[in-house]
Amino acid sequence: MNSVGIDISKGRSTIAVMRPFGEVVISPFEVRHTDSELSELARQLKILDGETRVVMEATGNYHAPVAKLLHDAGLYVSVVNAKLVHDYGNNELRRVKTDRKDAVKLANYGLDRWLTLTRYVPEEDTRLLLKNCYRQYRQYSKVQTVLKNNLISLLDTVFPNVNRLFSSPAREDGSEKWVDFVAEFWHCRCVSEKSEKAFANKYQRWCRKYGYNFNEAKAHTIHAEASGHIGVMPMSETTKLLVEQAVAQLRATSTALAALKHEMQYPAVMDMFGVGPTLGPQLIAEIGDVRRFYSKKALVAYAGLDAPPNDSGDVTGRHKSMSKIGASSLRRTLFLVMTVYLQNAPLDEPVYQFMDKKRAEGKPYRVYMMASANKFLRIYYATVKAYLESLEHTA
Repeated sequence: MNSVGIDISKGRSTIAVMRPFGEVVISPFEVRHTDSELSELARQLKILDGETRVVMEATGNYHAPVAKLLHDAGLYVSVVNAKLVHDYGNNELRRVKTDRKDAVKLANYGLDRWLTLTRYVPEEDTRLLLKNCYRQYRQYSKVQTVLKNNLISLLDTVFPNVNRLFSSPAREDGSEKWVDFVAEFWHCRCVSEKSEKAFANKYQRWCRKYGYNFNEAKAHTIHAEASGHIGVMPMSETTKLLVEQAVAQLRATSTALAALKHEMQYPAVMDMFGVGPTLGPQLIAEIGDVRRFYSKKALVAYAGLDAPPNDSGDVTGRHKSMSKIGASSLRRTLFLVMTVYLQNAPLDEPVYQFMDKKRAEGKPYRVYMMASANKFLRIYYATVKAYLESLEHTA
C-alpha cells in the first residue's frame, strides 16, 4: 500500500512516497515535467511492492501532463480538488509550507482516503478542444469589447457617431460594416469635402467592393452627418495611421472570434430551448460526458448550484444559499441560458414556468435565475444521458 503524493509546480514536481504509520518509502525528490523524467518516475513507482496510488492537486493545466502520463503508464492516479487538501492535517501551531511538506501531506491524504480516492480519467479530445475553444472565445470576447470601445473613442475625435449610422449585423467571418467603412473613410472630411453626388458614387463602388447593399438614401444620410461634424484631430497621416491600427486590431480579434465560434458547432443538445450555436457547445465543453456524474444531484453540485444543509442541534436552517463551490464558467453559461428564457418567455417550457412561479413568489432576481438554472441542469442531465444511452443501443 504505497501512497504517492505529488506537489505540482510549473515545469517540475516534488514527489513523496508513504506507507501507513508514517513509513517513508521514498524521501521527497524533484522531477521535471519532461517525457524522460516522468517516464522514469512511472517506472520507479510501478516496481514498488504492493498497490500504489498517486495523489495530486488539480492545478490548472500544470498537473495535466503528469496525470496523463502516469495514467497511461497504468498507475492509479487521483486528482483531488485543492480545497479538500488545503486544511487537511493542519493541526500544528507552527505552519510550515514547502514543496516537500506538501508532497508528504498529499501522500498522507491518500492513505487516509485510500478507499474513496476517485480515479482520474483523461478528458476525451472533443471535450478538451471544446473547453479550450470556449475559454479562448471568452478571452477574445473581452478583448473585442475593449478594442471596439477604443475605436469608437478614437472616432469621436475624427468622425463622431459614424458607428451609429450602420445597423447591419456582423457577418459570419466577424466583419462589421461600420468597421469596414471607417477603414476607408477614416475622417469626416473624407466625406464632407466631396460633393454629395461624388460621395454617393464612391460609396456605391465601396459597397460593391465589399459586398454590401447600396442605398442612395443612406449615402445622403452619411454625407449630411459628416458635414455636420468637425473633427477634433487633424486630417493627417498620423491620424489615419491611428485609425487604421485600431481597425486592424479589431478586425483580427473579430476574425478569431468567428473562427472559434465555427469550431464550437456541436449538435448534441441543440434541440433544447435556450441553447444556440454558441451556448450549446459551451455547456457541452464545461460539463463533458454526463455519465461521469452518478446522479443529477452530483451534476448540480459540480456546478455549485446546490444548497448544502445548515443545521445545528435543534435549529434547522431555512435560508440556505448556493455553495458556489464548483465550475464558475458553467454557472456563467447557465446564467446566459436563463437570460434567453427570461427574454423570450416560452410559456410552454417547464423551466420558464418554474422561473415565472418563483418570480410570482417574490424571489429576488438572482435567486429565481439560479433556481431555474438548477432545474434546467437536471433536465439537461436526463436528456443527454438518455440520448447517449440510445446511441449505445443502436451501435
